[in-house]
Amino acid sequence: MLVVAVLVPALAACGGLPQPQGPGARPAPTKPAPAKPAPTKPTANKPPTGKPRPALTAPRQPDRAPLPTARPLALPGLEGVIGASSAELGRQFGKPRLDVIEGDARKLQFSGRACVLDIYLYPTVPGREPIATYLDARRASDGQDVDRAACVAALRAR
Repeated sequence: MLVVAVLVPALAACGGLPQPQGPGARPAPTKPAPAKPAPTKPTANKPPTGKPRPALTAPRQPDRAPLPTARPLALPGLEGVIGASSAELGRQFGKPRLDVIEGDARKLQFSGRACVLDIYLYPTVPGREPIATYLDARRASDGQDVDRAACVAALRAR
């Protein structure tokens, strides 16, 4: 308790204001700090006062690049396949095992004992009938790639 009686006046002296001492002495009253006005926040409907509201503009539409055109694959031994329509491919290889249409593209799959042939058809010009532009060939037994021209010849011969 004695420590408190000694420390309180010593600490009060560090405060910078003179503190009365002695029995019954009261500290001098202090004025509260003046209140600052609260900042105004803009509402959703009203702009802050004194500032003009920015003009509203329509959102900019992204630039759209023209659709790429399909370029047919040109390899020896694929003549009559590349550039053919689905009807022409049906006459060459018979009924396709798979016929998948996705948007304006089409995939036809023909298979035989020797290989599986996937032919991809795309329109070379938007709005036109899709034609064969690319093909893949693989063995039916294990899916390993095989020569495309050899697969085309094997499927034509059956």
